[in-house]
Amino acid sequence: MNDHTNDLVTNVDLVSLDRLTGEDLETWHRLRSANPFLDSPYFHPGFAQALHARVHPVLVAVGRGNAGQVLALLPCHRTRATLRPAGWPAADFQGPVLAPGSAFPLPLLLTGGIRRFTFDHLVEVCDGVLPWVESKRISPFLDVTGGLDGYLGRVVRSGREHLKQARRDAVKAQRQYGSLRFTPTSHDATALDHLIALKRAQYARTGARDYFAGAGRVSLLHDLLHTRDPAFGGLLSTLHAGEHLIAAHFGLRSGPVLHWWFPVYDPAFARLSPGWMLLREMVLAAPALGLNRIDLGRGEDDYKRRAKTGETVVCQGVVTRCQASRVLRTASRSLAAALASSPAGPVLRRTIRTIRNRGHSRGYPGSATGENV
Repeated sequence: MNDHTNDLVTNVDLVSLDRLTGEDLETWHRLRSANPFLDSPYFHPGFAQALHARVHPVLVAVGRGNAGQVLALLPCHRTRATLRPAGWPAADFQGPVLAPGSAFPLPLLLTGGIRRFTFDHLVEVCDGVLPWVESKRISPFLDVTGGLDGYLGRVVRSGREHLKQARRDAVKAQRQYGSLRFTPTSHDATALDHLIALKRAQYARTGARDYFAGAGRVSLLHDLLHTRDPAFGGLLSTLHAGEHLIAAHFGLRSGPVLHWWFPVYDPAFARLSPGWMLLREMVLAAPALGLNRIDLGRGEDDYKRRAKTGETVVCQGVVTRCQASRVLRTASRSLAAALASSPAGPVLRRTIRTIRNRGHSRGYPGSATGENV
């Protein structure tokens, strides 16, 4: 029997991202490329580097074996005694970068004054996660291999019907507003600013927390827009009808995977379902872009349910040695689930959102993702 003792993470050091050596970064790339569960752009070091430069300092939990070799890396943000995955509250996939079949003992993160590690989109990429999971949610995706024809052969009937309707709506849009123009890879900073403005108006309209109110987040998207590395970068796609920008999307791209991050449409054109029109154009363009999957992110929105061809699972939970804290969190989640089916749910949810927003101002943000196209 082979001795795998040296393949086990036995200690974790928290290191500032800018203190990682070239060898550490090479190990990051090597581990990620060897693990098919880590092909999302969120696991590329470029995402952590962009966050570190613009949004919030990134610490990397470097897991080492008995011989001192690097076996795992987990980028995080620290707020006092709490550690969270880098990109919180808008990182739709989280988890350590490590070899397939490896384990990462999450309690080892509780070091140097850290009392809890909180996660809300953790991918089950390693053993040892289950004891700390409080709930699980689906994260839908589109298999776009083979472009529109391949996709239509995999999507459910309601998804096919919406795509057909999107084609009919495109004809209406051209008749009323002028020729339809889809740009799959736009580098137009003004168009990105327009997308952000529409997104912020959507947040205000729906009562969701404004992600772009946080320091550096607008600059983050502009930096990503001009990151042209095919292995990682931002991708801005726009849909115009005549002179009108009716829908746009800004996502993260790594090789053949696109993450559907900030989709938005102009509500003045809502009757034409521009979100579905944009999604159809993206599926059509997938082969030319070299894409085979579009991740939609966690959520059970109607369009995700209809458009998906498959789904992965992401976990929510906390790693802590404080049992009382875990009991309170479990009770809070049970209450939230009960409120979802209560007639008083809408009013109470607004109250909970207000409380969470106050917590956000104290450095305890919740999730800001999950918007309809």
